[in-house]
Amino acid sequence: MTKPVFVVDELRVIGPEFVLEGAEGRHAVSVKRLRPGEDVILTDGRGRWTEGVVKAAEGKDRLVLTDLQISHEEAPEAPRITVVQALPKGDRGELAVETMTEVGVDAIVPWSAARCITQWKGERGAKALAKWRATAREAGKQSRRVRFPEVADAATTRQVAALLARADFAAVLHETGSSPLASAELPAEGEIVLVVGPEGGVSPEELALFEEAGARAYVLGRTVLRTSTAGTAAAALLLGRTGRWS
Repeated sequence: MTKPVFVVDELRVIGPEFVLEGAEGRHAVSVKRLRPGEDVILTDGRGRWTEGVVKAAEGKDRLVLTDLQISHEEAPEAPRITVVQALPKGDRGELAVETMTEVGVDAIVPWSAARCITQWKGERGAKALAKWRATAREAGKQSRRVRFPEVADAATTRQVAALLARADFAAVLHETGSSPLASAELPAEGEIVLVVGPEGGVSPEELALFEEAGARAYVLGRTVLRTSTAGTAAAALLLGRTGRWS
């Protein structure tokens, strides 16, 4: 079984021991029920990580670690995969973030598309974004990642177009696509940006703007996926085809 992962704000190992406390310590002691002798990984979620051994569990929220190694840094993978995710209804946004994190997406950009039923405004939008970021963090831990995906601020359609224009490969999942994503020519380096539309679909105006920015419309398969699952399925395909899952 792989070692459990816990997040620290800053990975600074000082001295022979380290105390994991607070919410992470509580999860380690009261939920994971770690015991002396078990191995764990500490990460800052930005690629830096170290390993340690449980020395003792104290109370309900303190885990004492020893035998800490010099910290390592995991290099970013290539090509970088960014998914622009239109805002789904209800909690399906968190589902999309969770599963895309698990498969290995590098960045997620929430998109306020024209046909989105959900709109992030004011305090409600700030809370929704915080939920997406917390979901990415928890899913990153669960999937044993040490570099969690970046969840950007919500983007407008023009901001998405600018992102597509800078990409080494830009794609929009859309039923008008004449080519399957499975046969697209993909770069070995740089950045892949994939756009996933809302429940009502990408509007003709948005599609035209994205195509002007250099993106092409592709189909994923014969079936129609929900917006909350399409990004994960497409990302898994890209990860396999680029060799990142090899």
